[in-house]
Amino acid sequence: MLQVNDVFLQFGGRKLFEDVNLKFTDNNCYGIIGANGAGKSTFLKILSGALEPTRGSVSVGKNQRISVLNQNQNDFDDCTVMRTVLMGHKRLVEIMDQKDALYCKEDFSEEDGILASELETEFAELGGWEAESEAASLLNELKFGEEYHDKLMGELDGKQKVKILLAQALFGNPNILILDEPTNNLDAKSIMWLENFLLDFKNTIIIVSHNRHFLNKVCTHICDVDYGHINMYVGNYDFWYETNQLLAKQAREANKKAEARAKELQEFIARFSANASKSRQATSRKKELEKLTLEDIKPSMRKYPYINFEFEQELGKDILTVEGLTKKGFFEDVSFTLQKGEKVAFLSDKSINVSMLFDILMGIEKADSGTFKWGKTVNLSYVPQNFDDFFDGVQLSLVEWINQYAVKDHTESYLRGWLGRMLFSGDEAKKKACVLSGGEKVRCMMARAMLQGGNFVILDEPTNHLDLEAITALNKGMINFKGGMMFASHDQELMQTVAGRIIEINGTKTFDKLTTYEEYLELTE
Repeated sequence: MLQVNDVFLQFGGRKLFEDVNLKFTDNNCYGIIGANGAGKSTFLKILSGALEPTRGSVSVGKNQRISVLNQNQNDFDDCTVMRTVLMGHKRLVEIMDQKDALYCKEDFSEEDGILASELETEFAELGGWEAESEAASLLNELKFGEEYHDKLMGELDGKQKVKILLAQALFGNPNILILDEPTNNLDAKSIMWLENFLLDFKNTIIIVSHNRHFLNKVCTHICDVDYGHINMYVGNYDFWYETNQLLAKQAREANKKAEARAKELQEFIARFSANASKSRQATSRKKELEKLTLEDIKPSMRKYPYINFEFEQELGKDILTVEGLTKKGFFEDVSFTLQKGEKVAFLSDKSINVSMLFDILMGIEKADSGTFKWGKTVNLSYVPQNFDDFFDGVQLSLVEWINQYAVKDHTESYLRGWLGRMLFSGDEAKKKACVLSGGEKVRCMMARAMLQGGNFVILDEPTNHLDLEAITALNKGMINFKGGMMFASHDQELMQTVAGRIIEINGTKTFDKLTTYEEYLELTE
């Protein structure tokens, strides 16, 4: 158990948290969500003891061990893979090192013998004799066989290091597990393995993640970091989001009687419980959900961008034909045809391959051989993965920047309306384009794409740099879009809810099927 008591944190004149009181208990998984910059990772540092709050305290149960996912991939470059995993249990490794040092002494004294006996006892109590076997099992499940055990971490690539550090955090059955963005740089199958591991984990889990599919699968509670306060909700991310949407709608219907609003909430909870998957949060939390009242739920104050791709000209029958397209170093002999209404997700072991394909289809790059032809009725909107050229060194205000892409109306009120959709209101619209953050740039690119009014949209990793609110809004916009679409994304929820066809390109086209993302994962196991 971990308890937060009256925590207040201030940096300079900025209050980050105020009067935070929370209790995290065993057999539960808590997802920490909030806008970019709200302080989610900072809150994890307070929970782990890495950062002292300005006021208040964090208490941990007696003899309970906290394990934290290390964020620095290079911290253990001089250690072997096996030792790196074992270092997830610091006290255990300390004992192992002390024992080795004692037994190497030439003048082994009686005092040394007493100390060695004490260390052996503690070593056994901490499960030391099974430690390497457990570590090896974790590594094996993450596809690292014995040949990796004695390799130095410095010999591995970034994606391999991430998996080893994940094994380090999970090792030794910690009482409290704190994971900051654990799915970053993990492939889909490793994420599925992690989901199953956490669903079977009986202690306390606290997670920060932008992966909504992951949060929905593993979380029993959501903690919303909202303007300095942190509110805890029963249920997963979808339940939190849909509940807040319902409360926001009810707030706009102020005349509706409290009884009617309470009945609407209970009906929603009943539907959500019935439709939820049979994972842990859907079963063990059902009774708690059914007891919720309007007074139990505090609506979030955060705002969502409005993303809605609209177009005037309907698509004809012919959309896109690609024949034998080759770009040396990226792909060879790629052929496919797109039909009206298709939303196609493109996958590759190297995302740069898909980016190159999209750039070729947009006329930005040239293929070495092969052809492609767009239908006569197709109007394109494109959000590339690399959009720095649109902003670097650009001294235009955002109003002036978006005006470059306006077609029908160039009035400031019209342009500010589009920026307002993307949460740039008031003085925010006067910002210089060159000073925007990554997430702000993506929102501007979305506004640009919507202004273009394309009936076919190409999106290359559009969730990069976005917070959960913007990702959720984008996902909704992509689902509702009535035109054609090609996209690439590492966001599982977006892939599953939008794509009706999957095309995989590794060297050449290796997979092409009308299928959902989850079915694709099953087919390619």
